[in-house]
Amino acid sequence: MSELSTPVRRRRVHPAWWAAAATFLAIIGAAGFRSTPGVMVEPLHAEFGWSIGEISVALSVNLALFGLTAPFAAALMERFGVRQVVAVALAMVAVGAGLTVFMTASWQLVLLWGVIVGLGTGSMAMALVATVVGRWFVARRGLVTGILTAANATGQLIFLPVIAHVVESSGWRTASLTVAAAALVVVPVVLLLLRNRPSDVGALPYGGTEADVVEPIRSGAARLAVGTLVRVARVRTFWLLVAGFFVCGATTNGLIQTHFVPAAHDHGMPATTAASLLALVGIFDVAGTVLSGWLTDRFDPRILLGAYYVLRGVSLALLVPLFGADLDASIFAFVIFYGLDWVATVPPTMALCREWFGSTAPIVFGWVFASHQLGAAAAALAAGLVRDALGSYDAAWYGGAILCVLAAIASLAIRRLRAPAPVPELA
Repeated sequence: MSELSTPVRRRRVHPAWWAAAATFLAIIGAAGFRSTPGVMVEPLHAEFGWSIGEISVALSVNLALFGLTAPFAAALMERFGVRQVVAVALAMVAVGAGLTVFMTASWQLVLLWGVIVGLGTGSMAMALVATVVGRWFVARRGLVTGILTAANATGQLIFLPVIAHVVESSGWRTASLTVAAAALVVVPVVLLLLRNRPSDVGALPYGGTEADVVEPIRSGAARLAVGTLVRVARVRTFWLLVAGFFVCGATTNGLIQTHFVPAAHDHGMPATTAASLLALVGIFDVAGTVLSGWLTDRFDPRILLGAYYVLRGVSLALLVPLFGADLDASIFAFVIFYGLDWVATVPPTMALCREWFGSTAPIVFGWVFASHQLGAAAAALAAGLVRDALGSYDAAWYGGAILCVLAAIASLAIRRLRAPAPVPELA
């Protein structure tokens, strides 16, 4: 008789919720440093004389590694455990953020801000959400996915106005040290509350039975991640999800998160005011993502994705005339709407990954999320180059709107699958 077949003692709070809480805090800690690029572009440009394009290279590397690390992080979590991987990742964020205060050349910005922080935050990206939700929850998966996805927006909400104020009053170095300290504070919480699997505490997944317990995949992390990619690359749905999420990353992290503050500053808006608007995006992102998770439990995720991308494209097409030195109702309307739509795409995308790829969904979603960050990296760099070449960001916003229409078409082209598609086991 297995250990899980014995009666599980009743707990007032199911341990799955403690695992979710620790994951939420870990993602908030990682989001702290990722919320700072928009408010640090101008100070770095002013102090070192680096062009917007040069700084955008570091941002692009950060965003790319943030995504490319995800599938390998998911495989490492299978091999070594979620708690261990997340604790090391938080330490990497702290080290990368802290050492930026000593940099004197742009290549150091690429190494610290781009590589080290990119790898650390990538290990706590959406692959972590997919892993925790897949192991710990059967009931309420869509809702919990929405809540954990919103953690990134919550981190932005908490840190962005604070970091903008610190940059303005004490300089960007103090802001970097603030973020490093915040990441370190989360480490003991993760070590205390986050367990690798429900069986570690003698429990079943929330709302599940023994049949829902998935045994760990015993394989090398790199082999598992790459082998999964090779197999799912033959599935058309995988590439449709990749295409949609590439655009999602380009139009959120790549365009708005990285370039909204400097674009608003170009039109005479103070950087702290623009940063506060971006934080407001974070407020409504929480509501929008949780609502999207609730909707994903009830409606066709393909239709949800199509609607999200179309509405996002419309809002980007209308953004250019809204910028100005003063705040008015129209820019607030954009911020509220864009916030509701920011990562509302994650719950339905994860649901389609689970529907098509079963127990390998966390690693598959890691690769899909990698495309999200490759899109973000490409858009961050392209928008910076457009700004240097044309003197404004207008072409970047209109280009993003066109991409959103293409993403909606790709999402609606996915067909439903009631049983997971067979994915061959590793030899």
